[in-house]
Amino acid sequence: MKGIKESSPLREALAALFPSLKQAFFFSLFVNVLVLAPSAYMMEVYDRVVNSRNHMTLLMLTLLVVGVYALLEALEWVRRQVMHDAGMKLDKQLRSQVFGAIFSARRLSIPIGGAQALRDLKTIREFLPSQALLAFVDAPMALLILIIIFMMSPVLGWFAVAGALAQFAIGVLNERRIREPLLAANRSAISAQSYADGVIRNAQVIESMGMLGDIHKRWVGRQQEFLVQQAVASDHAGTNSALSKLVQSLLASLLLGMGCWLTLKGELHGSGMIVASILGGRVLAPLVQIIGSWRQVEGTLESFNRLEALLKEFPVPGKSMALPAPTGFLSVEGVIAGAPRSPVQIIRGVSFRVASGGSLAIVGPSASGKTTLARLLVGIWPAMQGKVRLDGNDIYQWDKEELGQYIGYLPQNVELFEGSIAENIARFGEPDALKVSEACRMVGLDGFIEQLPKGYDTQVGEDGSFLSGGERQRVALARAVYGVPKFVVLDEPNASLDEAGDKALLNTIMMLRSKGTTVIVMTHRSNILGAIEHMLVLVDGQVQRFGTCQEVLAALQAPQATSPSSNQQSQS
Repeated sequence: MKGIKESSPLREALAALFPSLKQAFFFSLFVNVLVLAPSAYMMEVYDRVVNSRNHMTLLMLTLLVVGVYALLEALEWVRRQVMHDAGMKLDKQLRSQVFGAIFSARRLSIPIGGAQALRDLKTIREFLPSQALLAFVDAPMALLILIIIFMMSPVLGWFAVAGALAQFAIGVLNERRIREPLLAANRSAISAQSYADGVIRNAQVIESMGMLGDIHKRWVGRQQEFLVQQAVASDHAGTNSALSKLVQSLLASLLLGMGCWLTLKGELHGSGMIVASILGGRVLAPLVQIIGSWRQVEGTLESFNRLEALLKEFPVPGKSMALPAPTGFLSVEGVIAGAPRSPVQIIRGVSFRVASGGSLAIVGPSASGKTTLARLLVGIWPAMQGKVRLDGNDIYQWDKEELGQYIGYLPQNVELFEGSIAENIARFGEPDALKVSEACRMVGLDGFIEQLPKGYDTQVGEDGSFLSGGERQRVALARAVYGVPKFVVLDEPNASLDEAGDKALLNTIMMLRSKGTTVIVMTHRSNILGAIEHMLVLVDGQVQRFGTCQEVLAALQAPQATSPSSNQQSQS
């Protein structure tokens, strides 16, 4: 692996497994010595039993070799178990970091990570006890066998060295030939899988508008690209694997023939030629296994590189100093922001303040930046310049595990999670029955839940699929107000609500205000303004007007509109 000296969470976790690797190497010493038992058995039978015709000697040798075989298999199991435990240790050490990195990437809408990162961790974990890695561990032991061959005959030793060099050359050729097509195949496979996942999520839209045929063609194109590249890699790998096995078989036969020639010359004992042939095969066995498993090796290296890049980009955040519970005072200071990793500015120089317990409606045309501003206000996205502060503290840097209980957020695209209504409302913590009931009463959901056979224990299904759009929005709204947080941001909260839902939403905002909660609402509808104190008009990512609702509405309705530069941004 390139740059092995560079530190990263993944490399540090692998370095922590070095004791396990040493244990596996220790057991490999005995495994590779015991694997010579058949050769020793053959020599003893040929030299001792055949000449003496002693049946008892044959029986004892046979019992001994059977015991050696049993011990050999036990040691093989032990070293595999050692590496399996190492893989589980790696998974335990990294799974929280990987999950956190995936979550961070998704939160910032960065198209990396996802389920592929979990598959990469699984690939690395399963590689540790695999035969491919154990072949690497066994490779140094081939030197021991090579020394034994040299002790038998230098000529046979050099023959074995020539075979090992040939195998090494095949291994280098194999790596060069299959690396690029295999990497391309992996990238195509990930792309095809991601596309398929998106198609499945939107199955109803695709079916209703007859899009399946064209969508299927696009997926087949991506899948075909993957299959072509995989076929190229497989062809190269298969050819090189066959060539590697040919060299192994050829070397064994050549060593047998050369041993026979040396025996005829009197330079080698009769059984030596057979033993040399067997040992020659053992010298090449690790290399043959490595070459045969090279697709797995390359796949693991690719998974390693992807996972390392993800963990480096999204490290585990350090624990910040605990802060006092917020009161809800919001201060937005010259914020310039856009989507993460994008140079395009969506929010441009926005500044305003909302006092604790205040309320603000942010209105504006589509694509004016309201949703981006909502994400900034709850600390999901970072700002390019400026700060969003809650009680004077940078909300993006605030530990969300600590802050979350004081924040309520309803995104424009409602997301519910598989589980019960109570679990979704309680944010999947231990549901507090009183708080869940209060949240449902605030949003007018209690009547609907009482009609359900299982009440609050009703399962919502994957993505809330068992609920209607309005019901999902109300459950998500109840989740946002659960526990009466100090700061609530609602992004288009009435997008899927009917007239009764709108009335319940107005009642919810009034109740939150009465309890001292700061409420920010992004909306297109004017009927919600009756429950809001202040209003901000956002146009093209800039504040066009800011003031009380009456002042802003009066200014917008006046025939002579003042210029944006003449508007003062006041504190509510």
